[in-house]
Amino acid sequence: MSHEKKLEHHHKAAEHHEHAAKHHREAAEAHHAGHHEKAAHHAHIAHAHHLHAEHHGDEAGKLHAEHHSDAVGSLHGAHH
Repeated sequence: MSHEKKLEHHHKAAEHHEHAAKHHREAAEAHHAGHHEKAAHHAHIAHAHHLHAEHHGDEAGKLHAEHHSDAVGSLHGAHH
């Protein structure tokens, strides 16, 4: 079960990052065209997708840590 849950969180994080990037591009295009209200709208949506991606990334990380705490701890210590 946890394996599937980790995969789901990783995939959802990636999807939200992709959606955020799309909305950032749309915001840039709207801003360039002088449509500042539309640009702000897309920037706001992009930010929301970023927050959702961050949440799913955090949840995936928590699940990894719960099930692989010894390995995560040793890897984390090696990077510092």
